[in-house]
Amino acid sequence: MNFTRNVIALEGRLRKCRNVVTLGVRPNPADYGEGERALIRDARTVYYPSTFYADLFNTMGKQTFPSYHTYKCVQDKIRQSALFDLLGIPHPRTRVYYGNRQKSGITEEFAYPFVGKIPRGSALGRGVFFIKSAHDLEAYLARSRIAYIQEYLPVDRDMRIVVIGRRIVHAYWRIAAPGEFRSNLAAGGRLSLEPVPEEALALARRTAQACGFDDVGIDICRCRGALWVLEANMKYGLEGFRRAGIDFTHLMERMIENEEI
Repeated sequence: MNFTRNVIALEGRLRKCRNVVTLGVRPNPADYGEGERALIRDARTVYYPSTFYADLFNTMGKQTFPSYHTYKCVQDKIRQSALFDLLGIPHPRTRVYYGNRQKSGITEEFAYPFVGKIPRGSALGRGVFFIKSAHDLEAYLARSRIAYIQEYLPVDRDMRIVVIGRRIVHAYWRIAAPGEFRSNLAAGGRLSLEPVPEEALALARRTAQACGFDDVGIDICRCRGALWVLEANMKYGLEGFRRAGIDFTHLMERMIENEEI
């Protein structure tokens, strides 16, 4: 296929793609040369613009990939949970508490054990705490100005389902290490390429489309006979692709050429 469209990216996610020019993320627009600024202005879509530039490009009416909506929820569990609640997406019961007065009511609404998370900026399973006592709760509250509290679902595995554009490109299981409640690979979890149920794939696809996410790893588990969306990861790792023999760079090249993204 002949491909002549200029494709511009700022962040380095596509730096190995042969059909993408990666400019880097500069702290000031004036740091780009005039030729680079012209490329940005003329590009139909700017790929991986960063959260800062995604805001600016949205104001300008410039299309980005990932979408502006995707960037708004990057590593922001509070926004994600609020969006899931408003859209009726099945999600573990979650409440956010601000200030000591609100935090004093946590144990009136949640019975031990439950989960506390650092609500913004955490990834790879870091910033997730299993709270089984008043001592654990006190230690968590000392770490986080805002308390993000979630019911504990007793599962030892979940599914990571990656949606790019409007289609699922990969799905796999993540199985927690013995004695560990987190299934993240960075927390010692292991990856399984056993087939993921179609109903979970459908829920991931529906969630991504309803939320306006077009480059995301949706984490889903089964508990109490139902499927639950745990969270959306926009900074998902690529180990699952490597294990499955999927060339992520080639995949993205083809999706760009086919105008899927």
